[in-house]
Amino acid sequence: MANNALKIGIILGSSRQGRVSPQVGEWVKQIADQRQDADYEIVDIAEFKLPFLGEGSGQEPGLAAWNEKIGSLDGFVFIVAEYNHSITGSLKNALDSAREAWNNKAAGIVSYGSTGGARAAEHLRGILGELLIADVRVHPTLSLFTDFENYSTFKPAELHLANVNAMLDQVVAWSGALKTLR
Repeated sequence: MANNALKIGIILGSSRQGRVSPQVGEWVKQIADQRQDADYEIVDIAEFKLPFLGEGSGQEPGLAAWNEKIGSLDGFVFIVAEYNHSITGSLKNALDSAREAWNNKAAGIVSYGSTGGARAAEHLRGILGELLIADVRVHPTLSLFTDFENYSTFKPAELHLANVNAMLDQVVAWSGALKTLR
């Protein structure tokens, strides 16, 4: 991609041991990389070792690196696991830890859970609105029952490919449009 290409971060929204978000994120990235319409990268919140909001000095190296990473991106695809009908605590903390860096950008959501992660995605949409992130309409949902073998090995149904590409179409279009505001 050229240096002026949009930069889209695929945010892994879970940090627990045994998580499946890296499998889902890599699948989305493989699809995205075939498109050649933006530079896509995996951004794993677990790698930043973020302190809980309000704890620590606020000067931790992970916080600065997290804000710099989010600030460098034009848009996002959130890989969202549903926990107790909502997003993970680590994703909420990561969102809250970089307030202005999120502003005036676009995001897509790929969710998974027993009901496709739909409830987590709906909670995330409200948070994204508060952070001035425009979320796109198309929302691929993955079922733990049909898209994961033994709830742990990701084997997506072919039907999801069209939804992921439609979501990426919207994320790229909106990310480009919103870049004019920053």
